[in-house]
Amino acid sequence: MAIVRAASDLMTSERAAVGMPEIARRAGVGLATLYRHFPDRCALTAAVIGYQVERLEACIAATRQQPAAFRATLDAVLRAQIAMRPLVGLARRLEPAVQNRYLRRIVALLAEPLSRAQEQGYVRRDLEPGDLLLIFSMVEGVLATREDADAAADRTIALALDGVFRTA
Repeated sequence: MAIVRAASDLMTSERAAVGMPEIARRAGVGLATLYRHFPDRCALTAAVIGYQVERLEACIAATRQQPAAFRATLDAVLRAQIAMRPLVGLARRLEPAVQNRYLRRIVALLAEPLSRAQEQGYVRRDLEPGDLLLIFSMVEGVLATREDADAAADRTIALALDGVFRTA
């Protein structure tokens, strides 16, 4: 687990590229140990994504009885997408089936709090869990195409959330 946590810290930082030797050093293990557990960067990337999804699962569980918290949860997920650009870039190198498996898992995790928020009137009724992928894609598109990516992504998130959530 030390390897995954160290890799997660490095792969979700501002740095564009992180070498396997640095991950091993940060984890306090030898390079051979790292490769024994994770034979390549794709295997390690998948483990880091799994770890991040588990963290999301814990956050969602903590707010299970608070439907109004879904806005903050979705906002945090979208902002994590921005902050974790290096990991998102590495995820794009994974096999499409692996990428889709993680995306389906994230959407499934968000589906229940979305439904509870809709039942309480916080979220528009016509939003479907799959629509969350559209929002993720919008943010990703802004990050990939704009020089002012961070500011544009912030604005995109605000617009998307305002379009999804009902005002008080």
